[in-house]
Amino acid sequence: MVLPAVGDVDRMKRRIQSPDYRDWRKKVEDIYGCLHPVRLTGLWEIADKTSGEVLKSTSGHILAPCGNRRESVCPACSDRYAADAFHLLRAGLSGGSKGIPVEVADKPRLFVTLTAPSFGPVHNRRFTASGKQAPCRCGRYHHERDPLIGQPIDPDGYDYVRHVLWQAHSGKLWNRFTVALRRQLARAAGIPVREFADHARLSYAKVAEFQRRGVIHFHAVIRLDGPHGAVDATPSWGTTELLADAVRAAHAATHVTMKAFTIDGVPVRFTWGDQVDVRPIRAADAHQVEQADGTISDDRIASYVAKYATKGTGKSEAADRPIRSRAQIELLRTTEHHKQIMRTAWDLGAPVVCPDCHPDGPHRVDGCGCARIDHCATCDNGGYIPGPLDELNLRRWTHMLAFRGHFLSKSRAYSTTFKRLREDRQIWRFEQNLAELGVTADSVTVINHWDMTSVGHRSDEERELAAAIAERTRAARKHRYQTERTD
Repeated sequence: MVLPAVGDVDRMKRRIQSPDYRDWRKKVEDIYGCLHPVRLTGLWEIADKTSGEVLKSTSGHILAPCGNRRESVCPACSDRYAADAFHLLRAGLSGGSKGIPVEVADKPRLFVTLTAPSFGPVHNRRFTASGKQAPCRCGRYHHERDPLIGQPIDPDGYDYVRHVLWQAHSGKLWNRFTVALRRQLARAAGIPVREFADHARLSYAKVAEFQRRGVIHFHAVIRLDGPHGAVDATPSWGTTELLADAVRAAHAATHVTMKAFTIDGVPVRFTWGDQVDVRPIRAADAHQVEQADGTISDDRIASYVAKYATKGTGKSEAADRPIRSRAQIELLRTTEHHKQIMRTAWDLGAPVVCPDCHPDGPHRVDGCGCARIDHCATCDNGGYIPGPLDELNLRRWTHMLAFRGHFLSKSRAYSTTFKRLREDRQIWRFEQNLAELGVTADSVTVINHWDMTSVGHRSDEERELAAAIAERTRAARKHRYQTERTD
């Protein structure tokens, strides 16, 4: 039997010509081309409180953005996160928006970079003081996009265990740093440490970035406020120079020790790397990110740090989603170095054999110790108990190369919050609807009920079209931004 020949079908053309395409495209444009939208079914309406008349309504299917901050997963939602990060950081730097007064621009502020220590020599691009490129330790000259950059020169001698454990404790190391910084400031001001909160407040926004060697370093904007935060004047003794000296002293004094885990019988001690970059931020009347004297302008630094916020969440050289098995690591499209980091994290987070029902090691089919007991209360007959590093949840964070913190975090009084920015958008849309209807919020009732039905686009064609919409939206936004800028 010979089957009839079927001509090639242009599935993309067929989707564009389908009856529901315009409606679908409008919904995707409303979420800026999200690649993994949440499909909701339900009802939204605005009704008059007195008469019950429905003034405006929407029902059926709608799409909501996935909200993923990784550019590799969803460029559209990553762009929105970048915009929110910009406004959050910009408000704390220059004030005049989001409830932050403009006076913050006159306060002592620093842009600080804290790095990780070395766990073994890696390939890199080195330069002399005159700007001339020097050979790498391997003797070669690397191009800036050379895939060898960041990879260990001697993989067998690289300390992957300390790398993973330092990464897992980097959040605690930052917390200890802020505590030490407050103590240094109190001592420099001549006041008791316990009374520091009565005189001043340390405000900051911190962004984590993955270096190419697979380890985190932190960029932070640090500001010295009065005791009530941004609305309060900095005490007279608080200067930029004093804050910078305190940062350097706190950097040198900060450490975290793991007493429950040892390497060669010695408790593991973690510190920052030797490199620390401390730069003052001047008032917002400049046109350059960095001046000849090393100072940085407000407007450009907000863009700079916001870029790192999405760079860190968008690309980590690791995995976009949690790892479920050790075998999954081998299937990832990444370097052998990053795979070894993940293998080490996975192995360190593994459970250990129960010592009560398996005193001689792992379970054996013939003559195992667990056969002599009916029930083991220690492992509930599971054969394994949590390992010594179970509290670090290393397996849960293997896809993040054992980094367990947030990519962008801030102190309470630094500026606004992501939640507040989202609420502001919702209020703005609601007020637009009220203005269109010519009513006030007190005179209407809002009904909003939606149930999730699915996640993602329904076909490859829809995903490709959504990606094109996202790219076009990004290009239009970039053009508009460059056109509107006057500096």
